[in-house]
Amino acid sequence: MNNEKSGTDSFLRGTKGEYLVVIQFLIIGIFIMTPVWQPFGIAEFEEYLTIPRTAVLIVCGATALLFGGLGSHNLKQYITPLPYPVDHNQLVRTGVYSFVRHPLYSSQLFIGFGWSCYALSLSHFLLLVFAFFFFSLKASKEERWLTERHPEYQEYAQKVKKFIPFIY
Repeated sequence: MNNEKSGTDSFLRGTKGEYLVVIQFLIIGIFIMTPVWQPFGIAEFEEYLTIPRTAVLIVCGATALLFGGLGSHNLKQYITPLPYPVDHNQLVRTGVYSFVRHPLYSSQLFIGFGWSCYALSLSHFLLLVFAFFFFSLKASKEERWLTERHPEYQEYAQKVKKFIPFIY
């Protein structure tokens, strides 16, 4: 069997979390294309909430950029779009990884929260809740693989929160 076919077969089996990546990109695409929905007269308060919702967007956007940028930088040669760790990986516990275990997932959740607040969009908040549970599931699967490869991961996971520093 040639390598090209085995790569395709691996993708179709989803043994390294390929389907989770496809679902992640679908969620991102749906989030971007979803129209703003402001039921219950929320639009009436939009003008009065301009400063706080803009501040939330800026803080969440900066946090997303920081977590995403530093998370990618700290992983360097170990980064992969798949939740399955690359063969040559090392457990990274420094930098942003000393605050959250999954800064790349966190970055997407933070920017989604910032946009949902800025737009005062219930449709986006609902998608964000779904995305939170999805990323939690994806992270748990990734953590099982990391624990198999790095038994010390369990101790790290007990000390460092999953997505939100000091909270969750």
